[in-house]
Amino acid sequence: MRQFKTESKKLLDLMINSIYTNKEIFLRELISNASDAVDKLNFKSLSDGSVQLDGEDLAIRVSFDKDARTLTISDNGIGMTAEELEKNLGTIAHSGSQEFKAENAESQGDAVDIIGQFGVGFYSAFMVAKHVRVVSRAYGSDEANVWESDGLDGYTIEPGERFGHGTDIILTMRDNEPGENGEPGENYDRYLSEWGIKDLIRRYSNYVRYPIQMMVTKSRQKPKPEDAGDDYTPEYEDYQELETVNSMTPIWKKRKDDVEQSDYNEFYKSTFHDYEDPARTVSFHAEGTLEYDALLFVPGRAPFDLYSRDYEKGLALYSSNVLIMDKCAELLPDYYNFVRGVVDSADVSLNISRETLQHDRQLRAIARRVEKKITSELEDMRDNDRETYETFFENFGRGLKYGIYSSYGSKADELADLLLFWSAREKKMVTLREYAEAMPEGQKAIYYAAGDDRDRLSKMPVVTGVLARGYDVLLLTADVDEFTFQSMREYVARDMPKVYEDEAAREAAAKAVEDGAEPEVEDRHLELKNVATGDLDLATEDEKKDAEEATKENGDLFEAMRGALGDKVEKVTVSSRLVAEGDAPACITTEGPLSLEMEKVLKQGPEGDMEGLPKSQRVLELNAKHPVFAKLVAAQKDGDDERVKLYAGLLYDQALLVEGILPEDPVAFAASVCELM
Repeated sequence: MRQFKTESKKLLDLMINSIYTNKEIFLRELISNASDAVDKLNFKSLSDGSVQLDGEDLAIRVSFDKDARTLTISDNGIGMTAEELEKNLGTIAHSGSQEFKAENAESQGDAVDIIGQFGVGFYSAFMVAKHVRVVSRAYGSDEANVWESDGLDGYTIEPGERFGHGTDIILTMRDNEPGENGEPGENYDRYLSEWGIKDLIRRYSNYVRYPIQMMVTKSRQKPKPEDAGDDYTPEYEDYQELETVNSMTPIWKKRKDDVEQSDYNEFYKSTFHDYEDPARTVSFHAEGTLEYDALLFVPGRAPFDLYSRDYEKGLALYSSNVLIMDKCAELLPDYYNFVRGVVDSADVSLNISRETLQHDRQLRAIARRVEKKITSELEDMRDNDRETYETFFENFGRGLKYGIYSSYGSKADELADLLLFWSAREKKMVTLREYAEAMPEGQKAIYYAAGDDRDRLSKMPVVTGVLARGYDVLLLTADVDEFTFQSMREYVARDMPKVYEDEAAREAAAKAVEDGAEPEVEDRHLELKNVATGDLDLATEDEKKDAEEATKENGDLFEAMRGALGDKVEKVTVSSRLVAEGDAPACITTEGPLSLEMEKVLKQGPEGDMEGLPKSQRVLELNAKHPVFAKLVAAQKDGDDERVKLYAGLLYDQALLVEGILPEDPVAFAASVCELM
């Protein structure tokens, strides 16, 4: 017996128990090695005129014997001599494929695509096999040799027999192992069943470029006997037939002109287990320093677990048509976690087990290109298929908003123009760009209101007051909306028609356009303003003057109401939002970064009942033109402190109700209404 080199026992034990985390990938590794062997012979036939080869005969054969507990992977590739068996299999981590690739780097071109480059894939067989036998005959040789090992101490190489060139790898599978502590044991029988083997081939090696064949059991109807009567019942029999299990040519490597959309739809539904066609299909090929193919799908509906903790994002990653990772999370940003698809690249650096990627620049470069492509496709859908895009946004818009929020606004440039919000004036979904384009001249901010119900928001005094001044208001109804806007702080509307400060400049620009010049454009930085927070600075000079006078005249009243409400409000003041007799008598606004809606969302969260949760700084704004204000002033002048206190509480609670917030003491509120009646 020959001993393994490079401290074989320790290295082999490490490889079997640590490098590979999923035992079932052993078949992928062995089929990849077989594909490499066929590739080498195919390349030899292209570069050496003396090698006559029929490319249609090149194949990989998989068979099993359940009684003998053996699984065999055969190829008719280039094969190995005794010396090559010693060199490639006697030294763990020596890679014949890597060596071949280096020797033929200049001449191989696209004729050969070597998969295995690390020299340890073969030894994954020992994860499932207690004995491995390799029978190989090199192309052009009359002799075959047999390499055998139990994976423990060493191996033997002896002369053997094989018809034709190529290699057979015969695995004697381990016995099933019982489970421990209630956990299921290891079932090696699944590697000795037709359905189990076919499932592994189709999952991991479906797109290997050579046919992977195996005998499969089929059923057929027996011929009807000539003397059968009218009551004859058809009989069936099982038979064996050689079948190509893999599809070989992946759909993502076909030219787009050669593939129907229905083919893409069927691939998507069967691969990603969806019953609806995708909303968008993106297929592209990248060339240059990094070459890869990508096939991406935007689903037509959100999966039920999209926003659950257990949802896994990622694209299927292939290397030379061999599945490396079912879901490579590094290829997608979180806000595009709904995208499904495939990336296939022979240039991505893999680690020794091929199960985990090196976090290198190639992977990052692919991820950046994929992200840009998705963004471009979504923009095209938004501009040219609005109905489909609005359905998409209803399903996945939350993730785009969260992408801006979680990045503290740094992703706003990439994502802001993909967002949709309900326009109170237009009564439809609009983009921020569309809002900016429809603004009247002189408007310098985007106004919005946040709440949980669109209809209620549209009727709120703070919203109707802004609408009455000719400005649109975006109605935000998702819990992440206002947090997203707070992270953005502003929206930059790129390449907007330039606004000129004076008439002369405006006329000069118009004349230049008439003479053939391109219209001047500029980037407008528009602040995002909540209509229920701070001073919107929308009041006219007369309205500001009236508010100042009312504040001075009724300072005592405001102080009394502030005292009656205690720490519920920061202050009581005259409103610059409510300026007409027909407006509401009062409204609640806030100062500082935390609005009423944000406070409500925080309270509904998992830590909502904790002490120390931040609270909004509330302001009770009064409509000085409303008849109720006159009643307040009269009660204050009469020295009726109880009446002022009653009015203050009622106005505050009814303003909260308008905001969709219940009074802190509903019983006291009802009693106050009864007393007033």
